[in-house]
Amino acid sequence: MSGPQCCENPPALNPVSGSGHVEKLGGLDAYVSGSLDSKLCVILISDVFGYEAPNLRALADKVGASGFYVVVPDYFYGDPFDASNQERPISLWIKDHGADKGFEDTKPVIEAIKTKGITAIGAAGMCWGAKVVVELSKQELVQAAVLLHPSFVTVDDIKGGKVPIAILGAEIDQVSPPALLKQFEEILASKPEVNSYVKIYPKVAHGWTVRYKTDDPDAVKAAEEAHKEMLDWFVTYVK
Repeated sequence: MSGPQCCENPPALNPVSGSGHVEKLGGLDAYVSGSLDSKLCVILISDVFGYEAPNLRALADKVGASGFYVVVPDYFYGDPFDASNQERPISLWIKDHGADKGFEDTKPVIEAIKTKGITAIGAAGMCWGAKVVVELSKQELVQAAVLLHPSFVTVDDIKGGKVPIAILGAEIDQVSPPALLKQFEEILASKPEVNSYVKIYPKVAHGWTVRYKTDDPDAVKAAEEAHKEMLDWFVTYVK
C-alpha cells in the first residue's frame, strides 16, 4: 500500500514548468500539452505530489511531441502531498484525496476531452494514479492503460481490467514488490482477451519514472526506458 517509499524524493513543484499550459477541463485545472490535431489523447495521472512536478510535465511534453494531446489533471485541487508537513502525514492526507474520488473526477475530464474531437484515450498512472487508471480500465472508459510503480492496486483490480494494460514496476519496491507484479502477470496471462505486458525494471526503486534526479545520468536513462515503453504501448493501442 502507500507508505514511506511513496513519499521519497519529493519534487520541487513548479506551476510554470513545461512547454504546455494550464486550462480547466471537466472542472479540474489541467496541464495540457501536444496537439488536438491527432484526435488521440493520453491522460497522465500523477503520484501524490501532483501535476506541477517538472519531471511529470516534461513527460507530458514528450508524449505530446510524439503526436498525442496530453492532459495532466490536478486531482488534488491545489493540495498535493507536502512531505515537509509533519502534522499531516500521508495517512491523513490520503483521507482527503482517495483514488476513488480521483476516478470519479476523471469522468467529466474525459467528457470534456471528447468535446474537443478526441476519438481515443489512453491513461497512465504513477503510484497513486495507477489505482485511478485501473478503475478506468474496469469501466472501459479508456482504450489502453499503463501502470507505473503502482500503489493500492490489488489482484482483484487486475482481474477486473478490460483494456490493454502494461505494468511497469521496480525491483526495489515495498509498495508493489516484484512478487505482487508476478501475480498480476499470472492473472493477465490467464486473460488472453486482454492484451498485457508486465516488466520489472532492475536496480530501480518505486517512483523512478518521475522522481529521478535530472543530473543523474543512470536515473534519467532508466526513466527514459520506461517512458519509451509507455509511449510504445499507447502508439499500439490508442488509435
